[in-house]
Amino acid sequence: MKLLPRTVPPLLLHTAALLLVTGLLTACDKHDHASAGPAEITKETACALDGMYLADYPGPKAQILYEGATAPEFFCDTMEMFSLYLKPEQARKVAGIHVQDLDKTPWDAPKGNWIDARTAFYVVGSKKRGAMGPTIPSFGTREGAEKFAQAEGGKVYPFAEITADMARLDGGALHDQRM
Repeated sequence: MKLLPRTVPPLLLHTAALLLVTGLLTACDKHDHASAGPAEITKETACALDGMYLADYPGPKAQILYEGATAPEFFCDTMEMFSLYLKPEQARKVAGIHVQDLDKTPWDAPKGNWIDARTAFYVVGSKKRGAMGPTIPSFGTREGAEKFAQAEGGKVYPFAEITADMARLDGGALHDQRM
């Protein structure tokens, strides 16, 4: 007795292939979104621009995760992040950009409390100094930014209104008293 080979109906093959592709795309999609989330600062976390250890300095920090990267680049303060991000020659695609929410973390020892930089509010021109001198404090709420501006000076802006002229780094090291 000879057995005939079993064949799989074409519709079943097509459905199985579709499910496999959908599963792979969903897994990739989840991975991309997860990788865009913020990382935490450790004692060894250094600034991408100058190598300073972030945990040693006050003021809000920032991080950018570029597409294809496995870890974000950290910045001593938001001024440095904006300075790099807003340069016309900056062509790398950004997967995620985060700042610390000063509504929820103290200025002198900021920890965690990362928020999407694009949804934050910023104070430009305050008298408060960050790791490199003048900085652009970040807040999760407009109310928090306005309260800070009343106490420390400056004007409140959403992310989209920050310009390269507001984020100039000239002279930042001259203001740093701890270097």
